Amino acid sequence: MYAVIMGNGRVGRNLALKLINNGNDVTLIDNDQNRCTTAASEMDALVICGNGTDKRTLEEANIGDADVFVAATGNDEANLLASILVREYKSPKIIARVTNPDHEEAFKKVGIDHVISPELTAVSYLEKLITRPKVADLVICGKGNAELIDVTIKNKKIIGKTVGEVSPTDDYIIGAIYNSGIVIPQDNIVLKENTKISILVKTKAVRKVTEIFTG
Repeated sequence: MYAVIMGNGRVGRNLALKLINNGNDVTLIDNDQNRCTTAASEMDALVICGNGTDKRTLEEANIGDADVFVAATGNDEANLLASILVREYKSPKIIARVTNPDHEEAFKKVGIDHVISPELTAVSYLEKLITRPKVADLVICGKGNAELIDVTIKNKKIIGKTVGEVSPTDDYIIGAIYNSGIVIPQDNIVLKENTKISILVKTKAVRKVTEIFTG
């Protein structure tokens, strides 16, 4: 996959590194010479010091060959303008970062494929961890209507039952069991005390399901 990322700040840089580490081709665009010099020395990517809202810069990055374009700067206006320009090229999927939630609708109106807010996502993640102290970790799935949560079995009503006796239901399904490695749940596996499990659960039922397994 070939990705063009505009913005070598925290979000853009970390995304570029992750994509590169997974074997993808990346071009990074930034208008700060010092950040470009640093990026060029640290990562195996084409680094272009220029303005991603300039067609010439985008074409220098071979935007027409890209599979995805990510506007990841902290400037909503620049991200929006660059995304609009990239829409003229038929190839890339467009992902744009928005820092001000009030601007999200404007991005969607011009047809941006995906609009993300890392800041709001981080706040939501922290809020969920704080308000759900029995959840060890979580991943928000879909459009926020489901979560993959990790819990440790403590409830005596669950201990000794098999997976098939308690899962799946309309609200959740046990997705993994951690016992000297990851075990894919089978109906006859017995649930033991202090065993860590992953559960895919509807967001509205997280509190209830957490209590079922932790007591």
